[in-house]
Parts: sequence; C-alpha cells; structure tokens
Amino acid sequence: MSLFHGLSAFPLTPTDTAGTVHGATLCRFLDRIIAAKADSIGLLGSTGGYAYLSREQRQEAVRVAVDHVGGRVPVIVGVGSLRTDAAVALAQDAKAAGADGLLLAPMSYTPLTDEEVHQHFAAVAEAGELPLCIYNNPGTTRFTFTEDLIARLAKLPHVAAVKMPLAANGAYAGELARLRTLTPEGFAIGYSGDWGAADALLAGCDTWYSVIAGFLPAPALALTRAAQAGHAAEVRRIDGAFSPLWELFKAHGSFRVMFMIAEVLELTTIQPPRPILPLPKTERRAVEAALKTLEGIR
Repeated sequence: MSLFHGLSAFPLTPTDTAGTVHGATLCRFLDRIIAAKADSIGLLGSTGGYAYLSREQRQEAVRVAVDHVGGRVPVIVGVGSLRTDAAVALAQDAKAAGADGLLLAPMSYTPLTDEEVHQHFAAVAEAGELPLCIYNNPGTTRFTFTEDLIARLAKLPHVAAVKMPLAANGAYAGELARLRTLTPEGFAIGYSGDWGAADALLAGCDTWYSVIAGFLPAPALALTRAAQAGHAAEVRRIDGAFSPLWELFKAHGSFRVMFMIAEVLELTTIQPPRPILPLPKTERRAVEAALKTLEGIR
C-alpha cells in the first residue's frame, strides 16, 4: 500500500515565544498517534504551523520526530516555502533526517501561475527524492490546482499523491472519478477539512489528512477504519459524535481550536505563534463539551 493511504495525523509543533521547539512535548503528541496506530504522521503541515517556523526550527522538529518515531509510523514532512530554493533545501533536510515522504504547498505572496507551480514542484520533487504529496490548500495559499495541473504534476518523478480541499457541494465521488481518470494508477487521492472526512472516505478516497487525529487519533482512526470496511452507519455515528468539534473548527479555525484542545487534555499550555491569537477562554467550556462526546470511541 502507498505511503499516502488511510489516516494521516497532523500534530501541532510546540514552540515557545522565542520559537524554540519543545522536543519532549512534541514526543508526547507523537506517542498518542503511535499508540493509536495511525497510518502516518503529517509533520509540519498547516496544523504544525510550518509557515511560522524558520529552517532551523523545522530541522529540529523533523530530527526530534524521526528519531522518536524510529520507523514505527511513516513520517511525512511539510516542506512548503515562499522560495523554490528554500523548499528544495527543506526537502533535502527532511530526506537527510530520515523522513518517509514530503508534503508541498505552493506558498506565495505574488499569485502564482500554473507554470510557476509546475516548475516549483519539479525542482522540489527532484531534490527531495522521496514520495511527494501535492498540497492543494487554497484556503491558506490562495492557489487552486486545476485538475489538469494535478494530472501534469502526477507525471513528475516522485509525485505520488494529492491532498485535496473539501469538494464543492460534497461531490466527492465525481471528483475522485475524474482525478483517477487523469492520474496514473496508484496515485493516491486524499482530503483535508475534517468535517468532510466522512463523506470523502465513504466516497472512496485513499487518505484522510486529519487535524484532529493529531490529538485524538483513536476516534479518528475508528471513523477511518469503519469507512474502509464500508460500514456507513458506524461512520455516521462517529462523525455525529465529532459534530460539535467540527462546528468549533468551522467557527474559529482548526489551528486555534487545537491549541485549546491541547490545554484541555493537559498536554501543553503552548500558545499559537503571533499574530495568531489563542481562542478566547470563554470557548473552553464548548471545547470540553465537544471532547466529552467522543469519550469511549475507539
């Protein structure tokens, strides 16, 4: 099975106000994912705050994670950066540290053209020499991949998967069918946007790139395995238990909510990187109630 299948869990990257990576805290996060037996760890994705970290901070996070995981779970490392040479260096750093795969978003300030994105991906894929997943996240990058561009990128050496945003109007089956027609056999198609995971998995996507699995991997894995087994009623039951949390994600952004979840679970009291502000303390009760509905789901 491809590296990019099943449940990929994305933890926060714990740093202090000076940007120092707290290795012991990161290892606690990773232990939850390892114990739950998620299919992969997505390090330094959007949930991992990659855009707010320097190359040195990212190197440290990868080193700590890869050493601690010790091959028990594949580690996919986000290597997005504004400049191609910087993303190339990050890809090489990840490979040298022992990462299993790469995740690349086309970060930009000046809006990018399709040709610029193609050349960016070609350079990073060649330098990293690891299986690479296209990160289609227009909500943060403001760049939307056309299906034709995904098809073109899928022909590049090492490009093995795509991480898609929520499908328009929930039309996952049609989007999956089109993309599978356009991409090589074995090319993995997955989705992010946790509140759409149930529909995407039931439609037959290969991967759920999950924010909440960074801290609650067990119920996220239960939902994933139920979908893989075709147990639609069980998927809907678990997704219903997640519903209060999805509403918080949609209202406040999953990144902010995850920091409060970490606090409620007594994993850490780290705060988001400024200028991102923490969730108001008035929302703590809603987060606690949302987590309570998930108790016992394994």
